Amino acid sequence: MRKFFVITLLVAVSTMRLFAKSGENGTPGEPWDLLQWFEFMSYVVTVVALPFAIVVFSLEQRRERQNEEEEIYQRLSDEYSNFLKLVLDNADLQLLRRGVVEVRLTEEQEERKFALFNILVSLFERSYLLVYEDDMSKQTRRLWLSWEDYMREWCRRPDFREALPTLLQGEDKDFQRLISGIAEQEAAKRA
Repeated sequence: MRKFFVITLLVAVSTMRLFAKSGENGTPGEPWDLLQWFEFMSYVVTVVALPFAIVVFSLEQRRERQNEEEEIYQRLSDEYSNFLKLVLDNADLQLLRRGVVEVRLTEEQEERKFALFNILVSLFERSYLLVYEDDMSKQTRRLWLSWEDYMREWCRRPDFREALPTLLQGEDKDFQRLISGIAEQEAAKRA
């Protein structure tokens, strides 16, 4: 940044010399009046400062967008952590086991499990709507892939896949296609 200002200053001084009035035989001319100084400064602003301001503005906008994306991702991650706390509070449902053990659940336990799956699908849909894009930047893609991993992990569970059609009623159509495709892929891997 300092280099830019030094170069700008050198350009300004050089330009001042070009604009200075010369007397006869190359002798120094009269000093500039106020109007000439304003004219010169307008040229400096037009040639140097305006493009610099546009570049700085563009960089700030990009940085701000990146910060917003990371903030959204952090909020979604916090919500997923809260969901996992709910799962831990309902450990009797055995939702954190990798291999699903066939355990007979009571009607009340089935209802709690369905409610937790409903919360999870809502969270997945929110992450899809806020993070997923068809043409993602490298950073956005990295954020999205972690959510896709969560979806794949849950879609490996037969009970989650079985409940999915009911859970997806009324959800975003593109999200429905995405998570249904993931569920089909995970079911095919298990077959």
